[in-house]
Formats: sequence, structure tokens, C-alpha cells
Amino acid sequence: MFAVFRTGGKQYRVAAEDVLKVDKIKGEPGEVVEFGEVLIVGGDNVTLGAPTVAGAMVAAQVLEQGRGAKIIAFKKRRRKNSRRKIGHRQEFTLLRITEILTDGNKPNKTVQPRPKRAPAPAAVAAAAASDGTAQASQAAAAKSRKAPAKKPAKPKSKAPAKAKKPATKGKKK
Repeated sequence: MFAVFRTGGKQYRVAAEDVLKVDKIKGEPGEVVEFGEVLIVGGDNVTLGAPTVAGAMVAAQVLEQGRGAKIIAFKKRRRKNSRRKIGHRQEFTLLRITEILTDGNKPNKTVQPRPKRAPAPAAVAAAAASDGTAQASQAAAAKSRKAPAKKPAKPKSKAPAKAKKPATKGKKK
């Protein structure tokens, strides 16, 4: 299921568990925020809003409040000895979409823990094998993979320091 919602004058197409960066909205990290201006809800059948879908809502968890990279606005007027330099950092909110709701349902205010990722198949096979043969074959495979060769370090040699002339006060003779 997906939805298109509007916030900050922009539209975003999202699905559950998506992470996206939007213009700054109020909310502390860990808090659940709601977006009621849903334009489209899709899935098995698509519902278009006129202008919004009645009873639809997108709930998201605030992950982070931050500021983007600095943008420099430099203005110069030729031959006028006039320059101006201004820096700007746009504030943003990082969100994780928790659920897409329809029919006037209310979102959960508590955030469910995210499901754990399944371990890699090689790690599962090694853990499942109780005899040492699987572990021995993995150790042999690790030895066969060599790290990239590094260039030898150059010896550090300093040239002897030049003798400095003593500083004299007054005129040279």
C-alpha cells in the first residue's frame, strides 16, 4: 500500500517503513506525527482525492531534527566594488513512515519496534553446524581471501638543518 501526501508545499509518495527527509515540522525524536492531507491512497485499488482522500492519514515517527549542508549565496556587481556573501542551512526533519490509515482510523501513538533483519545465510549455516568441518572450511576460505597489498612506507629522512647565522643587533660591519 502506498500514499501520496502533502507537507511543506511538496508532495511525497511513501509506503510503510520508508525513511524520508521533509522540511522541518514540529516534533521531538521518537514522537509520532500525523499528516492528514493525503492526495492518493493506492494498493489493490487506487483512491484519488478531490482534493484530499476523506478519512485517510499517514503516520510517521520523527527520527531526527537536523540542518542540511551550507549553501552559499554570493552576489557581486562588477566594477562597483560591491560583494555580498550569505550562507544558509535549511532545516529538515527525518521521518520513518509507520502506517497508512484509511476510513478515519487513528494511528498508534506508541512506536512498535522494528522487525529484526534475518542473519546472512553463511552465518546461519556456521551457527547450525555443530561439528568443526563447517567452521574449518570457513577459516580456510577467509585465509584464501587476501587483503589488498599495501605499498611499502617510504623511510623518513630529514636533510640536516642548515646552520643559522646568529642575529646581530645594529648595523652590519
